[in-house]
Amino acid sequence: MTSTRIDMSFNRVARLQDAGDLAELFFPGNRNQQHCFLAIWFSLKWAPRGLVPNLNEVAERHGVSRRTLERVRAKMRRLGLIDHVSRFDKAYGYREGWTRSSRFVRGLAQLAEKATMFADRKNRNREKDEFSLRMWAARRDTSSRGAATESLKNPARTRSPHPHQ
Repeated sequence: MTSTRIDMSFNRVARLQDAGDLAELFFPGNRNQQHCFLAIWFSLKWAPRGLVPNLNEVAERHGVSRRTLERVRAKMRRLGLIDHVSRFDKAYGYREGWTRSSRFVRGLAQLAEKATMFADRKNRNREKDEFSLRMWAARRDTSSRGAATESLKNPARTRSPHPHQ
């Protein structure tokens, strides 16, 4: 079975060569969504002033269903790849539409910076790290006990929603 999880391992990222590979990374196992992603991506890339007024026209031109368009658009927006521009935005000449966003790129840069900072011995002391580890262990123990005691307190939550099964 094909996985639908985004695999952002360093090996996978290092092998990216073109936008098609990017489509496979973000939409694994779904060729329709990959095709739609590329239609949106290239439309935004080559649009005048980087603004596409209507993604429905892009979908129709490339034979993409409305459902696929909405799913891909929503995922791209959640990831921070695209943004919707309001007609009240002076920066785009009061024109409405969709544009590429830099939030995803900035987020990845911040993630890399934070990972480096948390791994640097100069920025943290050992006692603080050990305390943090104990706190997370306590949270884990509390949450696992909490789930067990919750099922004892409320046995109806553990029953099947269908009483005849």
